[in-house]
Amino acid sequence: MRALVYNGPFDVTVTDVPDATIEAPTDAVVRITTTNICGSDLHMYEGRTGVEPGTVFGHENMGVVEEVGPGVTGLKVGDRVSLPFNIGCGFCANCVARRTGFCLTVNEEMAGGAYGYASMGPYRGGQAELLRVPFADFNALVLPEGTEHENDFTMLSDVFPTGWHGVELSGQRPGESVVVFGAGPVGLMAAHSAMLRGASQVFVVDKQPDRLALAEAYGCTPLDYSAVDVVEQLTDATGGLGVDRGVEAVGYQAHDASGDEDPALTLNQLFASVKATGGIGVVGVYLPQDPGAPTEDLKNGRIALDYGLFFSKGQTMGTGQANVKSYNRELRDLIVAGRAEPGKIVSHELPLEDAPRGYDQFDKRVDGWTKVLLKPAA
Repeated sequence: MRALVYNGPFDVTVTDVPDATIEAPTDAVVRITTTNICGSDLHMYEGRTGVEPGTVFGHENMGVVEEVGPGVTGLKVGDRVSLPFNIGCGFCANCVARRTGFCLTVNEEMAGGAYGYASMGPYRGGQAELLRVPFADFNALVLPEGTEHENDFTMLSDVFPTGWHGVELSGQRPGESVVVFGAGPVGLMAAHSAMLRGASQVFVVDKQPDRLALAEAYGCTPLDYSAVDVVEQLTDATGGLGVDRGVEAVGYQAHDASGDEDPALTLNQLFASVKATGGIGVVGVYLPQDPGAPTEDLKNGRIALDYGLFFSKGQTMGTGQANVKSYNRELRDLIVAGRAEPGKIVSHELPLEDAPRGYDQFDKRVDGWTKVLLKPAA
């Protein structure tokens, strides 16, 4: 089969690899119809992780079941499915508690497994024609037949549930205001989620004009951090009190207005702009090890937070990757009902063979390259 393979920093190619096959009775093989390039894929693409050359990328996947193992009872060949980026077993303590992002059995290195991602287990990714799905009955979400809502449904594997998770972690209640730092796909989905959950106003902070325009299209208030003092703007807009809830959707590769990397920047701005006793949800990626960082502290995941401010304001903060299965079924139904439109962020649909160009343009933040989908069958 054809698949996108990582060779080294800024070097990916589409090449032939062995077909995905049934390896355990509970496996399924899915023929991928849409797989997405994620912002967190760029950390690996840029060489900022310990991902091994030869890795097949791709953790945002959907498709049609091609084959099922003898232990699979809830899926059948021909089912259209969304595949959470988290791989869960379904029977460990965390999976039973719906914390599927932290499954205790699928990865020897740490709690949690995923397709095609550094340190997240031995699973090939889905930026390929076929994908092996472990524990398929548990992991696959069956979708309506056909091709309707393809670009909406493909967001169910990661960015839509992750955006929703960020708002959930913040503790948002109907009528409250929310600020989202980062207007990449996850940040835009957090903003969309906050609106769906009844926010009175949603501010979105970024500097990319195309992404800020998308935030506005979702009914949010865009703030260009390269042009204004964001903390001052947010404080003024809330009568000096601060925003009720905040979502961090940038992660450790945050940059200031001049382009310098500062992994603590967005968190500290959230501490300053969220009200006393307000809540913050962090879904931007932070790593325990960052080999490409400039200092020893940063290489070991230690960043300089304004913790005294956070503590003195009595704020709360929730962190961690989304437990996709906690949200994806309901979010699917919001899409079917016409309430949710996550596919509005899609900017490009490319054949799999054109994936290296997609990575290059998305990584460079070229204007208009907001969310890139790969179509292996195209």
